[in-house]
Amino acid sequence: MTTAEFIREYRERDIRQLALQANRFPDVDMPYALDQIQGWQIARRKLPKWAARDGVIFPPHLSMEQCSSEPTAQYKLNLAMEWTTLNSELSTQNCRRQQFKTQNSKFKTSTRMTDLTGGFGVDFSFTSCAFAAATYVERNEQLCHIVEHNLPLLGLNNATVVCADAVEYLSTVEPQTMLFLDPARRDEHGAKTVMLADCTPDVVQLLPKLLEKSRFTMLKLSPMLDWHKAVDDLQGAVREVHIVSVGGECKELLLVLSKVVESELKVYCADLSTASDTSSLFVYTPGSSASVVNSKLKTQNSKFVHEPNASIMKAGCFDELAAAYGVSPVSRNSHLFLSDEPVEGFPGRSFVVERVTTMNKSELRKALVGIEKANIATRNFPLSVAELRKRLKIKDGGDVYIFATTTAEGEHLLLISRKYR
Repeated sequence: MTTAEFIREYRERDIRQLALQANRFPDVDMPYALDQIQGWQIARRKLPKWAARDGVIFPPHLSMEQCSSEPTAQYKLNLAMEWTTLNSELSTQNCRRQQFKTQNSKFKTSTRMTDLTGGFGVDFSFTSCAFAAATYVERNEQLCHIVEHNLPLLGLNNATVVCADAVEYLSTVEPQTMLFLDPARRDEHGAKTVMLADCTPDVVQLLPKLLEKSRFTMLKLSPMLDWHKAVDDLQGAVREVHIVSVGGECKELLLVLSKVVESELKVYCADLSTASDTSSLFVYTPGSSASVVNSKLKTQNSKFVHEPNASIMKAGCFDELAAAYGVSPVSRNSHLFLSDEPVEGFPGRSFVVERVTTMNKSELRKALVGIEKANIATRNFPLSVAELRKRLKIKDGGDVYIFATTTAEGEHLLLISRKYR
């Protein structure tokens, strides 16, 4: 059995079990085969279109875990398309409405882009489709060979692969429509960095060159970074901040840099989902005059409770959210919102409040009658989820949701709810 035959036949098996059986397959390059099987298994989850293509080569495990998923890569393609067409008949509003489409079709322009930190090439394979010509740059020679092999299999014929250091290449590159960077977020000891200036390459130091060499630059950063600090560090060059979540988890922070000042800084909170009808996009301008809704709603009498998605939570735009959707915060630090009526299009999850109780023992007993299982979340509450679950003696799961929170008056309450729709 050849290595390729082994990979095809055993790619759905547990790689740990396969590794133990290596002696049974003397003609198989087992380390390579196991890398490919593990890569394919990750791709089946993150990159199903790639997993469906015969012949695609996958890199070692770390590169596969760090690469973008198809939904986030598609988001970057749409963003690149919009920025290359700001002066065309395709309006910004129309581009935004296309934000969650999954087709990866070619976009005919006379433009060019360079990805200075190519990696496994997932982001490059998507964003390059918005340009007539594209260059992939990566200092890891092995990754360059893999990408050079994969690009034709993915139907990308407008790309050039260059093995070079990002900083050195930037000094010689011709002006581009877009530059793309995904700086490494680990130091020489493997520890994660949380400051923009600690990433490699140092984008803050490269900023003048990036602005000189491109109409716009897209930075992909860790969602752990403080985006306010990153915007300040980049000295007024940031035009847009995109906070991207998938399936309830914040995945990426994207910054668009440009020396062309076309509008105020805008923040886009995008929550992507495999179900297109549940994807959402909330846009706001930091420092705008949004004010908290001064509703007379009382927590005890409210009919609906709303939980913002992960991108909203990362952005911290709670006043803007309340003003835009007419909802009332439970309290300043609760990050839960109330309404008397359903709120269509709310960027997050909405629940029908069935009962509200304090932590008084007799009240709790009455409120929890018939509830053996529940999903519990604590927001601005003195007990952890584990501590509260132990006190309530309720198992995890079911279709009941209990939000434990503290009102503006300092009262500890449980909102016993069920999902709305």
